[in-house]
Amino acid sequence: MSLSLKRVTAAVGAEVVGVDLRKTLTEAERDVLLAAVVEHGVLFFRDQPLTSDEQLGFARQMGPIQVPAFAPKYSDNPELVVLDQVSPKGEGADNWHSDNTFMPEPPMGSILKAVELPDVGGDTCFANMCAAYDALSAPIRVLIDGLQAVHDITKPLQKAIAAGHSNANLAELQEKWPPVSHPVARTHPVTGRKALFVNGNSTTRISGLSERENEALLPLLLDHVRDPAFQCRFQWDTNSIAFWDNRVVQHYAVPDYDTRRVMHRVTLDGDRPQ
Repeated sequence: MSLSLKRVTAAVGAEVVGVDLRKTLTEAERDVLLAAVVEHGVLFFRDQPLTSDEQLGFARQMGPIQVPAFAPKYSDNPELVVLDQVSPKGEGADNWHSDNTFMPEPPMGSILKAVELPDVGGDTCFANMCAAYDALSAPIRVLIDGLQAVHDITKPLQKAIAAGHSNANLAELQEKWPPVSHPVARTHPVTGRKALFVNGNSTTRISGLSERENEALLPLLLDHVRDPAFQCRFQWDTNSIAFWDNRVVQHYAVPDYDTRRVMHRVTLDGDRPQ
C-alpha cells in the first residue's frame, strides 16, 4: 500500500498521498482512511478529478450517505449538495460551525470537493474541538460537562433563503425539524475524547441557564474556537478534497472572494451526540 499521510499542524489535519479516490479502495486503504480521519480530524487529498458519481462512490466506502435536512437549490441529487457562491460574506459558511447540528443525528463526516475556484481566496479553516475543550480551564470544563444546548435550523435556513440559495419553506422545515438538544461537550464515540459541541450557526442557548447566564457563557464558548492553536487552513486547488470528522471538527469558509466558487459536498450518517 503506497498511501501515506503528512500532518498539517500539531492540532488538526493531514494530507494524504498515494491513493486514487476514483478507484475502489482496498479494505486496508479504507481502514487507514477511517482511522486517520478520527486521529487527525480532517484529511486533504489533491489531484482527485472525481465525477459527482465517483465522489458519491468514495463517500459510500466511508459510510452510509446522509441526506441533509435542507440544501441549496443547485443540485437534482439530494445526496450531493452543490455550494455555489459569489458573495459569501454573511451567508453562513463564514461562521465557525459543524454541519447540520440541528438534526437529531448530525453527520459523522463531510466530504467536500472543489469544482470551481476564484482566482484568489476561498480557503477553508478547520478547528479541532477536542483540543478546544482540553484548552478550557478545569472549572469551565466542570461547569459545561453534563449541560445540554439547543440547536435550531432557523438561522442557517433563513440565511440560505435570504441569499437566494434556497427555495425552501421556512415554516414547513421548522415544523419538520424542531429544535434539538445536544451535549455542550460531546464524547467522541471512537476515541472517548470530549469535544466542545456548540457553534454560532445553530446553537441558540444552553438549557437550564438564565438569559443573563447564557449571554455570558455561550458567547465565550463560541468565541473559543477562534484560537489559531486549534486550527489549520487549507488552500484549495481544483479537484482537491477535504474529508473531516464532523463530530469533533468545525470549519470556516473564508469569505475573501467576489468571483464564483463551486463546491460539492456529501455528508455521512452520524449518531446522536452523547
